[in-house]
Amino acid sequence: MSDTTIRFISFPLTEPPPDFAPRVVQVFQQHESVIATLERGQHLKSDEVLAVLRAGLEAIGFSVEKGKHANQKIERPVFFGENGEPTLRFEVDAYHAAWECGLEIEATRAIRGGALYRDLLQALVMVQVSHLCLGIPNFIQWGKGNRSRPYDESRRTAEALFGHSRVRMPYGLTIIGY
Repeated sequence: MSDTTIRFISFPLTEPPPDFAPRVVQVFQQHESVIATLERGQHLKSDEVLAVLRAGLEAIGFSVEKGKHANQKIERPVFFGENGEPTLRFEVDAYHAAWECGLEIEATRAIRGGALYRDLLQALVMVQVSHLCLGIPNFIQWGKGNRSRPYDESRRTAEALFGHSRVRMPYGLTIIGY
């Protein structure tokens, strides 16, 4: 993987990445020329990145959001009510049932808009999400001279959450920098 700008890290750091993580990362690598932010200096919107990755993710078993209409979204239940009907659900960009893995793709809003924090919190309460994969840009430039490195910032946040003695995260996390 040294010839790629796609990188990843899995948490907790005291455990090896899940066996499926390299397969998910490989989907990103297969489309690096289109989605990578370090080489291009620009970035796609998160929905555009998901559209590029969709076929590859589906090929490895993910159900992937196809659009913004209710019947095109992927939802995970949070609470169940009478007759076992879900009463609260949160959306994810993709979900792999066998791996109990949710996947979210973020872009500019990853850090600046708080999407990272929303994703981390929602994964805490979604049923049958034992692992969360987050696709985060390595580099973002917006406006005149405004730059950030969302992958690095996300990694630092995850290191604090998964490494601190005051917090016990109930799921694993893989952050994929694209």
